[in-house]
Amino acid sequence: MISVHMFPCLSDNYGFLLHDSASGQTATIDTPDAGVIAEQLAEQGWRLTHIFNTHHHADHAGGNLELKKRTGCLIIGPAADAERIPGIDRGVGDGESFSFGAAQVEVFATPGHTRGHIVFLLRAERIAFVGDTLFSLGCGRLFEGTPAQMWRSLQKILEWPDETLLYCAHEYTLANGRFAQTLEPENAALAARLAEVEGLRVAARPSVPTTLGMEKQTNPFLRPDSEELRRGLGLVDASSVDVFARTRALKDAF
Repeated sequence: MISVHMFPCLSDNYGFLLHDSASGQTATIDTPDAGVIAEQLAEQGWRLTHIFNTHHHADHAGGNLELKKRTGCLIIGPAADAERIPGIDRGVGDGESFSFGAAQVEVFATPGHTRGHIVFLLRAERIAFVGDTLFSLGCGRLFEGTPAQMWRSLQKILEWPDETLLYCAHEYTLANGRFAQTLEPENAALAARLAEVEGLRVAARPSVPTTLGMEKQTNPFLRPDSEELRRGLGLVDASSVDVFARTRALKDAF
């Protein structure tokens, strides 16, 4: 059986431990805080066997070497950015897959936030780790890529089953939702989701994971075909890429 243990790290990151009970294999998805990850492993009684890195940023790969030194774990990360992934053992790219216990892990290249960003999908388990490519009600900033690249990356995710649980790497949902409402004030699903998130955060509960189906209804970065969004942006006849690019630019200044 595959399970996910989620916990807060740093100021707004989430850490994720992926565990296969049959084999005993355990992976941390990125390494935002090696000390906290080690504590969580000890609490669960699990031994770290793998690190899956989505991208090179310090709050995602900064704990690689310390955890590898402690455990001898195997580090799997983006082949396209291997030189920036500390301690990487195996580089993987778009369309590849690998075994983790009883599960198959599919790899999707999602450049945009960084040039080498990848995400991991466990299709049978309907679980995905999307790093900083997609957030609940938002998406990652374009530090190293173009709007066209990021939109192509998001289109890959849009093809997954709606029931897929998306484990996003940061707790940004409340701020994202407030921005999203400026673009689609009449979106009832968005209003309901934002109210739910406000309640969760008041109770100090996470808004992650979300589902792809929910994000399709509420996340403006996945909704360039929305008539309300296009009217508000004055881009009724524009391409999806242009609508996405304008949405991202507005969020950067929000």
